[in-house]
Amino acid sequence: MALKIKDLRIYYQTLRGDVKAVDGISFQVKDGEIMGLAGESGCGKSTLSNALILLKPPMKYISGEVFLNDKKLPIDNYEAMRANRFRGVSIIPQYAMNALNPIRKLKQIISDLLEHHGESFVKMRDMIEERLKLVELDEKVLDLYPIELSGGMNQRMVMVISTLLNPSLLLADEITSALDVSSQKAVSKMIVEFRDRKIVRSVIFVTHDISILYQVADSIMIMYAGKQVERAPTETIVKNPLHPYTKLLISSLPEVGIKYSQAPLKGIPGRPPELLNPPEGCRFKDRCPVASEKCDEEPPLVEIEPGHQVACWKVGAIDD
Repeated sequence: MALKIKDLRIYYQTLRGDVKAVDGISFQVKDGEIMGLAGESGCGKSTLSNALILLKPPMKYISGEVFLNDKKLPIDNYEAMRANRFRGVSIIPQYAMNALNPIRKLKQIISDLLEHHGESFVKMRDMIEERLKLVELDEKVLDLYPIELSGGMNQRMVMVISTLLNPSLLLADEITSALDVSSQKAVSKMIVEFRDRKIVRSVIFVTHDISILYQVADSIMIMYAGKQVERAPTETIVKNPLHPYTKLLISSLPEVGIKYSQAPLKGIPGRPPELLNPPEGCRFKDRCPVASEKCDEEPPLVEIEPGHQVACWKVGAIDD
């Protein structure tokens, strides 16, 4: 098992109190698995991924355990995590341009990173050039500044840098959100190739776009208001979702070849709850079309069938 998380809670400190962004999440990611992590903006998915590599204020560790390759990951200790970054767990951040120092050439950025981890740019030059070819970049980019590359090229450059030390777990945080459709497809395929070539062992692909996950992910976990509401193989999530929130998410996606006049897209009424003081029980109850008094109690995460978990009192009784 590559990654195992038990009852993880990560809050944000504010003057008004703690915002419960990740509130009791437990799941596992297998070796060789690409797990998609989806949900509306503000559901906690980026907080979860960022906490696994760099937990800093205003983020605050509350409780829970994280294990990577059967070794406890000290996410609550900034200094202790240094030895785990880039080798154990690495991240491709959402905005590539912000991740690269604009006043240093790419070669120097890479050299500094490798030196920090006891490696040499000269000794790894051949591998670096091989990785550049893999993401369809010419080795000449090493002598350029980040500002001289396009957004898509910077994204691919960050992908190379993030995986130079072959991390066990790669976190891809909304890496396609600022790209055009063709670039989105190319970048997504590269993530799969990194896994297939064993450059990385496992991936958590964070996005609000389930249509992208359908192309690359082996499984998908759906989050809502800091909670896990459903987890299943990708095909099951897309074709046979069980949680009311997941159903509404899927119904909001356009279908290829279907005109709006034939099948208008459905939105999700209402707004997510404020996580400073989240409601008791199911956090989706105020927007849920099948909510009942039972939903005032928090539903447990139940395995409906092997690999398919749902947190909903109404599962099995929902009228499609």
